[in-house]
Amino acid sequence: MSISAAQTPLLDDTVDGCLDYKGRPVRRSTSGCWRSASFIIAVEIAERFAYYGISSNLITYLTGPLAESTATAAAQVNAWYGTASLLPLLGAFIADSFLGRYRTIILASLVYVLGLGFLTLSATLGSVSSSSGQIADNVALNSGLQFQVILFFFSLYLVAFAQGGHKPCVQAFGADQFDTQDPEECKAKSSFFNWWYFCMYAGTLTTLWILNYIQDNLSWVLGFAIPGIVMVVGLVIFILGTMTYRYSVKGDEESPFVTVGRVFILAVRNRKAPYSAIVSEEEAQGTLPSESSKQFKFLNKALLASDGSKELGVVCSIRDIEEAKAIIRLAPIWATCLIYAIVFAQSSTFFTKQGATMDRSITTGFEIPAASLQSFVSLSIVVFIPVYDRIFVPLARAFTGKPAGITMLQRIGTGMVISAISMVFAALVEMQRLKIAEEHGLVDKPNVIVPMSIWWLVPQYVLFGLADVFTMVGLQELFYYQVPNELRSVGLALYLSIFGVGSFLSSFLISTIENVTGGDGRDSWFANNLNRARLDYFYWLLSALSAIGLALYICCTTSYIYARRGRTI
Repeated sequence: MSISAAQTPLLDDTVDGCLDYKGRPVRRSTSGCWRSASFIIAVEIAERFAYYGISSNLITYLTGPLAESTATAAAQVNAWYGTASLLPLLGAFIADSFLGRYRTIILASLVYVLGLGFLTLSATLGSVSSSSGQIADNVALNSGLQFQVILFFFSLYLVAFAQGGHKPCVQAFGADQFDTQDPEECKAKSSFFNWWYFCMYAGTLTTLWILNYIQDNLSWVLGFAIPGIVMVVGLVIFILGTMTYRYSVKGDEESPFVTVGRVFILAVRNRKAPYSAIVSEEEAQGTLPSESSKQFKFLNKALLASDGSKELGVVCSIRDIEEAKAIIRLAPIWATCLIYAIVFAQSSTFFTKQGATMDRSITTGFEIPAASLQSFVSLSIVVFIPVYDRIFVPLARAFTGKPAGITMLQRIGTGMVISAISMVFAALVEMQRLKIAEEHGLVDKPNVIVPMSIWWLVPQYVLFGLADVFTMVGLQELFYYQVPNELRSVGLALYLSIFGVGSFLSSFLISTIENVTGGDGRDSWFANNLNRARLDYFYWLLSALSAIGLALYICCTTSYIYARRGRTI
């Protein structure tokens, strides 16, 4: 009896479903929670520093050293960002099915460093070409520039590939460090996504304030090399936390991809079976929740064997069907958030080009880089997330009685409203900029600064950040909690894919508008001379699309049924 009593504290301290780095049962007192999450957040801050060190000023590099047009550069930025946001689907599949999140993060980080190294090399070649251009023959110069461009885009997409493995796994691995069965850790986990986003954008501020200045005024080589160094430091810190991490146990059960896929396959095969044939089987396994059973009722036919009978045994359980339904319910939310993603893509492209035409001087002889204004998105996130978590949630909780204050879907919708308002501000400011340019006779002088302070752009950036606090964090929570536990990396990858597809749609929209409005020698909405362009028309169009997207979103959410997986709705 004394031995049993002595062992009780150890057993109570064990976290179910997790092992330590040596494959032993993991102890709550020496692992997980914020002690482990801090190491994981560190590598995420480093990755975001590197990512925004490239993406925030990419359009400036493309239209500057690579001499591309504004429309072409904007389309390429969106295409790259779209690829970087879709590749997490592949990375999450590899992590959840083969390598696990920890190994995938390590591998992706190494590829990340390699890509940043090649990117720095490509910028170095550009510097060599520029300096030797006067003594080199034209053929050699063109050949050198062509190799530089090829190496640059290869490096750029290598970074996108690495980000695809890094992004969905780091956040899911961080959330896994909190045990929802423990009241204190469950409470901490409810704030994890808020503070994750806070730390991530706190690190991004450094990028936008310092790195953009280095790239614009000192050296692109140094501007690409620093993110690589920071990424190495982040990887080292992540590895240092190895002994404190909790690693999810992977049993011998089937892959969740196979389980969910079987539901859809059997439902299609049994599509001709009458619904009366499955009623008794539902009762035998336990009655499905009434609301859930009425949604996507055709999937209930997966309870039957492949020939539509019950004699051969039940192939799918009610739990399997519920998991499949949970994934289907996310599809309309995913689709209606695409317009939000299109709007989101503009802050690093046209907003930056706008700022480059405006008065950016702070003091005599010092101008802030136009891309640095993106820091106001990060700054507003850093300011508003503590306000949301510590002030808004308690106040909302007092009115609604919900532990989180408002539901995840309400949070997402609120951000979509703010996003639409931000585009209205953007359109009004651009109209004012064009008016001032016309009044001062600058319409045909694209390289002359319009006498209008760049600080006029701050409200639209701040509104972007506030929208992110609601929509981006809400989407992260929704796609983490509403998928099967084994597919949470994939869930976060699906959330990221919204912005990937949105960026491709933005690229397609820009190219289409460029072709339609720029024919017959006319200046398009995205003319290189922004004083003859009509970005205000584009922003009004995005405002209208945002309103349509919000209306569709509200229609889709009215019938949404939450799957409860440890997060109190």
